[in-house]
Amino acid sequence: MAKVARQVVEQAGIDVNVLLDKLLRAAGAEFTTFYYYTILRVNSIGFDGEGLKEIIEDARIEDRNHFEALTPRIYELGGALPRDIRQFADIAGCPDAYLPADPRNMSAMLAVLVEAERCAVRTYTDICNMTFGKDHRTYDLALAILHEEIEHEAWFSEYLSEGPSGHFRRGSPGTSPYVRRFMSAEIG
Repeated sequence: MAKVARQVVEQAGIDVNVLLDKLLRAAGAEFTTFYYYTILRVNSIGFDGEGLKEIIEDARIEDRNHFEALTPRIYELGGALPRDIRQFADIAGCPDAYLPADPRNMSAMLAVLVEAERCAVRTYTDICNMTFGKDHRTYDLALAILHEEIEHEAWFSEYLSEGPSGHFRRGSPGTSPYVRRFMSAEIG
């Protein structure tokens, strides 16, 4: 643990235990979403599903990247990931992104995907609001993840015909243009 990192955050007026709880719940959501998006991607078949595969894959890999980027900050602040994966999944800050009862219903699948992204946007907005001007490192990380989650939501909401998002394809799936600087391993 980086003792000074925790001390500075506490001195700035943040309850580090509350922040760690939010970060752990966010990391749990990223980890479980990676898992569920794998199932959703595999089940994106047929004419409509094939168009979704690459977008789901992009969001899936970037969610894994978000988990990887959050983990060091959790430990820097004196936290730790739960030792039991079931406990970790149980504290995830967003509902599970279950495969719809009818996996061929792409509208139902899109509803699951867009709601998962909207939960993530709310989660990282909350962390940004908590850390703004007080914990620069966590704020910067949460803001980077927020940028990507907003793009994910925009991609899925376009498929639901909620209007154009103004976002464009970024290249190969999993690029993580905002989060990549927080990654210790090479990505994309």
